Amino acid sequence: MKTEKRIKLVKRRRYRIRKKVLGTSERPRMSVRFTGRNAYVQFIDDAAGTTLASVSSLTQRTTTKDKFAANVASAEVLGSLAASAAKEKGISTVVFDRSGARYHGKVKALADAARAAGLEF
Repeated sequence: MKTEKRIKLVKRRRYRIRKKVLGTSERPRMSVRFTGRNAYVQFIDDAAGTTLASVSSLTQRTTTKDKFAANVASAEVLGSLAASAAKEKGISTVVFDRSGARYHGKVKALADAARAAGLEF
């Protein structure tokens, strides 16, 4: 598949998801984004327009930062780190926003690890 067409399809999925997913202060939006090398997770209150907590493969909280990549193993570790960051801020339930990615592979591994660490969604 050509790159332009793939990017267009991801954008269409992202917009379709964001129409339905809205974060509040009681139940923020857990936005997950994977690039070619890194992964990012943010907990966003859309009503106030603020980011409540964030974790990425680049943050200093990760002990093995040089071994992180955008793969399934790193996604599992990042999911548990994201859940602990959310717990520190008092967040227990979230709305999951996969940012146009398919719920498969890295995204599924991150979501399962966050659920196992105590987040509800």
